[in-house]
Amino acid sequence: MHEDLREDPMDGFERVTVYGISFDAASKQPIVLLKVEGKNRFLPIWIGHPEAAAILMKLQNAELPRPMTHDLLVNVIESLSASVTAVLVTELRENTFYAELLLEKEGQQIRVDSRPSDAIALAVRTDAPIFAASAVLESNGIEFEQEVDDTEQIVEEFKEFLDEVSPEDFGQTPGSG
Repeated sequence: MHEDLREDPMDGFERVTVYGISFDAASKQPIVLLKVEGKNRFLPIWIGHPEAAAILMKLQNAELPRPMTHDLLVNVIESLSASVTAVLVTELRENTFYAELLLEKEGQQIRVDSRPSDAIALAVRTDAPIFAASAVLESNGIEFEQEVDDTEQIVEEFKEFLDEVSPEDFGQTPGSG
Protein backbone atom coordinates (compact mmCIF):
# COMPACT_ATOMS: atom_id res chain seq x y z
CA MET A 1 0.00 0.00 0.00
CA HIS A 2 1.39 3.41 -0.98
CA GLU A 3 1.64 5.94 1.83
CA ASP A 4 1.08 9.61 1.18
CA LEU A 5 4.16 11.30 2.64
CA ARG A 6 2.75 14.81 2.44
CA GLU A 7 2.04 16.48 5.76
CA ASP A 8 -1.55 17.00 6.82
CA PRO A 9 -1.96 20.79 6.59
CA MET A 10 -4.24 20.73 9.66
CA ASP A 11 -1.75 18.87 11.87
CA GLY A 12 -0.89 21.16 14.80
CA PHE A 13 -4.00 23.30 14.22
CA GLU A 14 -7.36 23.53 15.97
CA ARG A 15 -10.60 24.55 14.30
CA VAL A 16 -11.97 27.91 15.37
CA THR A 17 -15.08 29.88 14.49
CA VAL A 18 -15.72 33.60 14.37
CA TYR A 19 -17.42 34.28 17.68
CA GLY A 20 -17.85 37.98 17.02
CA ILE A 21 -16.30 41.40 16.77
CA SER A 22 -15.67 43.52 19.84
CA PHE A 23 -13.89 46.81 20.39
CA ASP A 24 -10.96 47.63 22.63
CA ALA A 25 -12.35 50.47 24.74
CA ALA A 26 -8.94 52.07 25.22
CA SER A 27 -7.69 52.12 21.63
CA LYS A 28 -11.09 51.94 19.84
CA GLN A 29 -9.59 49.16 17.69
CA PRO A 30 -11.84 46.31 16.56
CA ILE A 31 -11.02 42.81 17.74
CA VAL A 32 -12.13 39.66 15.98
CA LEU A 33 -12.78 36.99 18.57
CA LEU A 34 -12.17 33.41 17.42
CA LYS A 35 -13.53 30.54 19.54
CA VAL A 36 -11.92 27.11 19.60
CA GLU A 37 -14.52 24.50 18.71
CA GLY A 38 -15.52 22.37 21.68
CA LYS A 39 -13.50 24.45 24.13
CA ASN A 40 -13.99 27.55 26.23
CA ARG A 41 -10.90 29.17 24.70
CA PHE A 42 -10.86 32.33 22.61
CA LEU A 43 -8.22 34.02 20.45
CA PRO A 44 -8.52 37.82 20.15
CA ILE A 45 -6.88 39.44 17.12
CA TRP A 46 -6.78 43.23 16.80
CA ILE A 47 -7.82 44.19 13.25
CA GLY A 48 -8.51 47.29 11.18
CA HIS A 49 -11.89 49.01 10.89
CA PRO A 50 -12.42 48.17 7.18
CA GLU A 51 -11.75 44.46 7.81
CA ALA A 52 -14.04 44.48 10.86
CA ALA A 53 -16.78 46.04 8.72
CA ALA A 54 -16.20 43.43 6.00
CA ILE A 55 -16.51 40.56 8.48
CA LEU A 56 -19.55 42.05 10.22
CA MET A 57 -21.36 42.80 6.95
CA LYS A 58 -21.15 39.15 5.93
CA LEU A 59 -22.01 37.81 9.39
CA GLN A 60 -25.11 40.03 9.34
CA ASN A 61 -25.95 38.96 5.75
CA ALA A 62 -25.86 42.55 4.49
CA GLU A 63 -26.47 42.79 0.75
CA LEU A 64 -24.59 45.47 -1.14
CA PRO A 65 -25.33 46.60 -4.70
CA ARG A 66 -21.68 46.21 -5.79
CA PRO A 67 -18.92 43.86 -4.57
CA MET A 68 -16.62 45.16 -1.87
CA THR A 69 -12.92 44.23 -1.91
CA HIS A 70 -13.28 40.85 -0.20
CA ASP A 71 -16.28 39.96 -2.36
CA LEU A 72 -14.22 40.90 -5.41
CA LEU A 73 -11.39 38.62 -4.32
CA VAL A 74 -13.80 35.70 -3.83
CA ASN A 75 -15.22 36.38 -7.32
CA VAL A 76 -11.70 36.40 -8.81
CA ILE A 77 -10.76 33.14 -7.08
CA GLU A 78 -13.96 31.47 -8.29
CA SER A 79 -13.52 32.89 -11.81
CA LEU A 80 -10.14 31.18 -11.94
CA SER A 81 -11.86 27.86 -11.10
CA ALA A 82 -10.28 27.79 -7.66
CA SER A 83 -11.82 27.66 -4.20
CA VAL A 84 -10.87 28.67 -0.68
CA THR A 85 -10.65 25.37 1.22
CA ALA A 86 -9.40 26.68 4.59
CA VAL A 87 -7.86 29.59 6.44
CA LEU A 88 -4.92 29.04 8.81
CA VAL A 89 -3.82 31.48 11.52
CA THR A 90 -0.26 30.24 11.53
CA GLU A 91 1.88 32.26 13.92
CA LEU A 92 2.60 35.38 15.88
CA ARG A 93 5.92 36.94 14.90
CA GLU A 94 7.27 40.35 15.92
CA ASN A 95 3.88 41.43 17.32
CA THR A 96 1.99 40.48 14.14
CA PHE A 97 -0.32 37.55 13.50
CA TYR A 98 0.18 35.69 10.22
CA ALA A 99 -2.30 33.64 8.24
CA GLU A 100 -2.52 31.65 5.03
CA LEU A 101 -5.32 30.99 2.61
CA LEU A 102 -5.48 27.41 1.40
CA LEU A 103 -6.80 27.42 -2.14
CA GLU A 104 -7.52 24.47 -4.38
CA LYS A 105 -7.43 24.50 -8.17
CA GLU A 106 -7.76 21.33 -10.21
CA GLY A 107 -6.69 19.18 -7.26
CA GLN A 108 -3.61 21.30 -6.54
CA GLN A 109 -3.29 23.03 -3.17
CA ILE A 110 -2.04 26.60 -3.21
CA ARG A 111 -0.99 28.51 -0.06
CA VAL A 112 -1.25 32.28 -0.08
CA ASP A 113 0.16 34.55 2.65
CA SER A 114 -2.53 36.78 4.18
CA ARG A 115 -3.35 39.00 7.10
CA PRO A 116 -5.70 37.11 9.43
CA SER A 117 -8.37 39.80 9.10
CA ASP A 118 -8.48 39.48 5.30
CA ALA A 119 -8.35 35.69 5.47
CA ILE A 120 -11.25 35.62 7.96
CA ALA A 121 -13.26 38.02 5.76
CA LEU A 122 -12.80 35.54 2.90
CA ALA A 123 -13.62 32.54 5.09
CA VAL A 124 -16.98 33.98 6.16
CA ARG A 125 -17.81 34.62 2.49
CA THR A 126 -16.89 31.12 1.31
CA ASP A 127 -17.85 29.07 4.39
CA ALA A 128 -14.23 27.87 4.50
CA PRO A 129 -13.17 26.43 7.86
CA ILE A 130 -10.74 28.48 9.98
CA PHE A 131 -7.92 26.86 11.92
CA ALA A 132 -5.46 28.38 14.39
CA ALA A 133 -2.07 26.92 15.22
CA SER A 134 -2.16 25.14 18.57
CA ALA A 135 1.01 27.04 19.61
CA VAL A 136 -0.68 30.39 18.89
CA LEU A 137 -3.75 29.36 20.89
CA GLU A 138 -1.57 28.16 23.76
CA SER A 139 0.43 31.38 24.01
CA ASN A 140 -2.24 33.95 23.07
CA GLY A 141 -5.60 32.34 23.78
CA ILE A 142 -7.89 33.29 26.62
CA GLU A 143 -9.46 30.45 28.59
CA PHE A 144 -12.56 31.26 30.61
CA GLU A 145 -12.92 29.42 33.92
CA GLN A 146 -16.51 28.35 33.37
CA GLU A 147 -18.51 27.34 30.35
CA VAL A 148 -20.82 30.21 29.48
CA ASP A 149 -23.74 29.78 27.10
CA ASP A 150 -24.96 33.36 27.34
CA THR A 151 -23.30 35.43 24.62
CA GLU A 152 -23.78 38.69 26.52
CA GLN A 153 -22.08 37.23 29.58
CA ILE A 154 -19.06 36.11 27.52
CA VAL A 155 -18.84 39.53 25.88
CA GLU A 156 -19.04 41.20 29.30
CA GLU A 157 -16.34 38.90 30.75
CA PHE A 158 -14.20 39.55 27.70
CA LYS A 159 -14.66 43.33 28.03
CA GLU A 160 -13.71 43.13 31.72
CA PHE A 161 -10.65 41.16 30.71
CA LEU A 162 -9.80 43.77 28.06
CA ASP A 163 -10.04 46.56 30.62
CA GLU A 164 -7.13 44.93 32.45
CA VAL A 165 -4.85 44.16 29.51
CA SER A 166 -3.29 45.89 26.54
CA PRO A 167 -2.58 44.59 23.01
CA GLU A 168 1.07 44.23 24.01
CA ASP A 169 0.01 41.58 26.57
CA PHE A 170 -0.80 39.41 23.56
CA GLY A 171 2.34 40.41 21.66
CA GLN A 172 0.00 42.17 19.23
CA THR A 173 -0.14 45.82 18.30
CA PRO A 174 -3.49 47.38 17.37
CA GLY A 175 -4.47 47.12 13.73
CA SER A 176 -1.74 44.73 12.66
CA GLY A 177 -3.99 41.68 12.20
